[in-house]
Amino acid sequence: MLVKICGITNKEDAWTAIEAGADALGFNFYPKSPRYLDPEEAIKLIEDIPPNVLKVGVFVNEKESLVRDLCQYLSLDYLQFHGDETPYYCEQFATPYWKAFRLKDEKTFDLMKKYHPEYFLIDAYVEKAFGGTGVVTNWDLAREAKNYGKVILAGGLAPENIEAAIRAVRPEGVDVASGVESSPGKKDAQKLKTL
Repeated sequence: MLVKICGITNKEDAWTAIEAGADALGFNFYPKSPRYLDPEEAIKLIEDIPPNVLKVGVFVNEKESLVRDLCQYLSLDYLQFHGDETPYYCEQFATPYWKAFRLKDEKTFDLMKKYHPEYFLIDAYVEKAFGGTGVVTNWDLAREAKNYGKVILAGGLAPENIEAAIRAVRPEGVDVASGVESSPGKKDAQKLKTL
């Protein structure tokens, strides 16, 4: 199972996550996020990451040119789209992508059918928020989402509920941000190790 730690903002947290066994690290390039990482800082942070650890760039309704530039500049392994990006938008890049869906109800599945990502990232629905809220996803809906493709489960995951979430949904991976933080953008080493 793939384990992604998202919202990495500094080298110390990156290495703590890697040493704890993370398969992938997420770098948030959405300026309104408390976990935003400046691209200039990102290059310094990413250059030391071992090649066996996946580098995932997180974007929300970003200009295509910036996504392309950052993907090339940072040698990203995956693009993760967390906004209102269309299927055409997502498919235009040479790099494989993950598409995030905030599951409100079963109507969301009609929209998911139009996309062909490497993974669907399933998150909790919170009005006017694109993710990173710490709200637990509806696991029943998340399990149904597996009918449409491979699923990475996100939304309110933490050491206390990760086992129950995996048993309930059986996802291909998990994505954790706020559940292993001491404050937004700063990871808690003990929580990471416990997870």
